[in-house]
Amino acid sequence: MATAKLTQQTDRIIAIWDEHLRVARALSALAPEVSDAVDLIYSALDAGGQLLIAGNGGSAGDAQHIAAELTGRFLLERQALRALALHGNTSALTAIGNDYGYEYVFARELSAHARPGDVLLAISTSGNSRNILRAIEVARRLKVSVIGLTGESGGEMRAACDLCLCVPSRSTARIQEMHIMIGHAICELLEERLAA
Repeated sequence: MATAKLTQQTDRIIAIWDEHLRVARALSALAPEVSDAVDLIYSALDAGGQLLIAGNGGSAGDAQHIAAELTGRFLLERQALRALALHGNTSALTAIGNDYGYEYVFARELSAHARPGDVLLAISTSGNSRNILRAIEVARRLKVSVIGLTGESGGEMRAACDLCLCVPSRSTARIQEMHIMIGHAICELLEERLAA
């Protein structure tokens, strides 16, 4: 690769990382709300409830990642914690999508698995994903608390959630990177409390 092109590409990589760090530093303003999210999830898990997580695409990957950290182990040896990524059963996902429409895939799964006192972690970078908003509506009817993970505007989710963590960015990539940082912080703090 020519030196000029290599330098240009390297500069672009550094610019991406610099933007990541800028958004990550801005997350400190969300620390009180993340602490509230930890408290809400802890109360549900400590009472025998569960954390249900929903997201599309990269956010579905985050949902599975967070659920896996809690049902398996993050940093400490402790009992398995009740966490479920709602899209994990592909047969149910595709059947519900086919029979009812994709906007109902999480709402229908939530109807089957959620109980009053549980928590829904709803992940959408835009805050406007129809299937996530439908799931929030069902959560409300079932008396399930809702924590939103979204981007700067919060979209329609901002007003629909009990607690909405809005990452201060409009870039989908940066928002998703911050979502997993927030998810890891939540997992670490929950684990410390529930492993004691």
